Amino acid sequence: MLKQRVITALVLAPIVLGGVFMLPPEGFAVFTGALLAIAGWEWANLSGFVGGVQRWVFALVLIAIMGVCKALPVVPLLGVMAAFWLLVTGLVVAYPRATALWEPRPVRLAFGGLALVGAWLALNHLRGGELVLGHTGNNLLLILYTLLMVWGADIGAYFAGRAFGRRKLAPAVSPGKTWAGVWGGVAVVAVLALAISCWLDLAATVVIQLLLVSLLTALASVLGDLFESMLKRHRDIKDSSQLLPGHGGVLDRIDSLLVAIPVLASCFTLLGWLTPVQ
Repeated sequence: MLKQRVITALVLAPIVLGGVFMLPPEGFAVFTGALLAIAGWEWANLSGFVGGVQRWVFALVLIAIMGVCKALPVVPLLGVMAAFWLLVTGLVVAYPRATALWEPRPVRLAFGGLALVGAWLALNHLRGGELVLGHTGNNLLLILYTLLMVWGADIGAYFAGRAFGRRKLAPAVSPGKTWAGVWGGVAVVAVLALAISCWLDLAATVVIQLLLVSLLTALASVLGDLFESMLKRHRDIKDSSQLLPGHGGVLDRIDSLLVAIPVLASCFTLLGWLTPVQ
């Protein structure tokens, strides 16, 4: 299993990193849209649609919705995403009591459309918006920072959970996650935020704001993981698919980012650090 995971990572890493960091904005939009459409194919399975044709139709519908939404103002759409993820938070906390609210297949499919299209719009806003923070206007560094936060939170949660994990975070949804893991991930993100603040030589007030935004993003990434775990538990499956040998599916790799990216994009926009290109 470990050998399989390593081989898959070595093959995919250059493709993903190249697609994210070497393409122009238009190519970036196409690449990330294709990636999230594949995740949509997996989401259709989580929604109870197991037929191949149904799943690919949903993936194609997602691409069409992305094209339509790309022409709309991004700020109101970020507001819609904030309301959606607040709703999801309530559903995860209430699980399994509120299952009847989202169990119908069309509802789960609609949730997938909101999560995936919203993440794509927010990600392209991070890539193409006017960034003003410190001495850098390089949006690729902002995307890299987002990825590092989510990866850092995941790594910190893993080690802190193994060392100190006693109290379960959401045993009905994901029995392996603990509160110690959450705080371990938050601690790693706090160190990362302070390191970036020093590198950019930010003012003290901006350092505090960036720290709070980063911590909120780290906590949001946990919600993305729990949300997918809830859907998989309901479907009684371990992985969203077997597309990535040793890693499960695309959704299993990006579930935390589905929430973290819109949260970070919304916070940066509200603070005036990131403005849409007119």
